[in-house]
Amino acid sequence: MAASMLKVAVTGISKCARQVAPVLRTYSTSKVLCQDVPETVWKLGRLNHVAIAVPDLEKATALYRDILGAQVSATVPLPEHGVYTVFVELGNTKLELLHPLGEKSPIAGFLQKNKSGGMHHICIEVDDINAAIVDLKARKIRTLSEEPRIGAHGKPVMFLHPKDCDGVLVELEQA
Repeated sequence: MAASMLKVAVTGISKCARQVAPVLRTYSTSKVLCQDVPETVWKLGRLNHVAIAVPDLEKATALYRDILGAQVSATVPLPEHGVYTVFVELGNTKLELLHPLGEKSPIAGFLQKNKSGGMHHICIEVDDINAAIVDLKARKIRTLSEEPRIGAHGKPVMFLHPKDCDGVLVELEQA
């Protein structure tokens, strides 16, 4: 009796399973996987880093270096951006620890609202930052500056307004 109930249950499950559309899971590749994506003259690349605003840069650096065992960079001041940065190397990307430099630092304002710190932005590489900016502005995506600036890696960067990017501050960086 138990065997026949199990057979009915399995048969019922397999009938339900046949009605569900198959799910195809893929990992990130350089190929375009969706035919509905409009062709552009620029391409989105890999995730370069996730930036975290921290109230205590030494403490945050020690966490990743001494407790979690990550390789971390030296502290680098970027006065033109109003921040100190430390990069934490991960196998497939980096974390960028941000701390205010100067009174007009955008990170100081972020930390006033978020006393413990937190995720500040994501950075994605693009193969042609100038073409990306022209295209995105034409699509009504606002940028936080008129022209790209040189970022922490010595490459041109542009920040996209979070209100146009589902609440996420997105940094584009020239690959």
